[in-house]
Amino acid sequence: MGLQSAPSSERVHIGIFGKRNAGKSSVLNAITNQKIAIVSDIKGTTTDPVYKSMELLPLGPVIFIDTPGLDDEGELGELRMQKGLEVLRKTDLALLVVDGRAGMSRGDLLLEKEFQKRQISYLILYNKGDLVTEKIQDESCIWISAKSGEGIKELKEQIAHLLPQGKQEKRLAGDLLAPMDFVVLVIPIDKAAPKGRLILPQQQVIRDILEAGAISVVVKDTELKETLRHLGKKPKLVITDSQVFEKANAVTPGDVWLTSFSILFARYKGNLEQVVKGTRALKSLQDGDKILISEGCTHHRQCNDIGTVKLPHWIRKYTGKHLEFHFTSGVEFEQDLTSYHMIVHCGGCMLNEREMQYRLKEAERQGIPVTNYGILIACMKGILERSLEPFSQMAGLPGDGEKFGK
Repeated sequence: MGLQSAPSSERVHIGIFGKRNAGKSSVLNAITNQKIAIVSDIKGTTTDPVYKSMELLPLGPVIFIDTPGLDDEGELGELRMQKGLEVLRKTDLALLVVDGRAGMSRGDLLLEKEFQKRQISYLILYNKGDLVTEKIQDESCIWISAKSGEGIKELKEQIAHLLPQGKQEKRLAGDLLAPMDFVVLVIPIDKAAPKGRLILPQQQVIRDILEAGAISVVVKDTELKETLRHLGKKPKLVITDSQVFEKANAVTPGDVWLTSFSILFARYKGNLEQVVKGTRALKSLQDGDKILISEGCTHHRQCNDIGTVKLPHWIRKYTGKHLEFHFTSGVEFEQDLTSYHMIVHCGGCMLNEREMQYRLKEAERQGIPVTNYGILIACMKGILERSLEPFSQMAGLPGDGEKFGK
């Protein structure tokens, strides 16, 4: 996958923070050497986070995020600041831009404490260094001038060396396979399927299979049975869209591994054990309980949408309870989760790891069980243990007859 086509969820996210008119947008333009963000002497020019994907060597693909000034005023200013602080949930590295002539303000110091509290790596950038003669020196700060270009090269180098050189290699499915293994991917083509393309998780899994030297066979759910009959070689693994899990289970031989795309992504993002344990909440649900169904992306809802239609129907049928469902999508995720008895999240393929971990940690901190689409569906259909068999060596997953959701 080329650097320019790397999914945003796989890029290092670098957030640019600070007061209005500290020069955040000018810094972004200087780093990218492009006029990405509008620059003005008028305070509050940046009203929403601005995202720019680029390659920053030797780090690789990154996303820079220019945020609104965190000292904005009024009701609209509060909303802008809230948007800016939301960026912290997905920020791998924070750049705090300070007007070098004025130095760190109380707001800047509070923001620095917030970085430390959230364990976010950060740099303090004293901007407008060309206008300052006496400069304080500190290991955590660097003097720059977005206008003259002073210190920008050094800043890029420091960013690249502050973060690990490349993420620890993780695999979606490749580590489960040997060269020339067959993998069958089951992808329904219905009203919800995008025209003329596969969705991101399907693309990423296929790419990972290819990198393992294995062979991917892509079929619709209606052709799975005949494909397995005529394949000529028993597949090592069948990966299915969650909503046809039951159908895939019925026709896939018992000695063939079967799992789903969302389960693979739960493992990939490091939250498989937590979302498996979250299925236990199904047994304790009572009439009137509230369930939050959250998706990491936004898309046009179809009449039989899995998140807003199928899942609520299946959960009500499985539990026999009259339940209340609430829905969020994209960057929207409620801060106060205490009114919910359970959270069901999508696989999170559009969210970077830090954002996904933030959501899971908030659910855990507030004592709310959380699971995901594939895990929940497998549990309700009685095939959870089978769907986790490829990962049975992982601690905390069902094994030796232990039943989750039972």
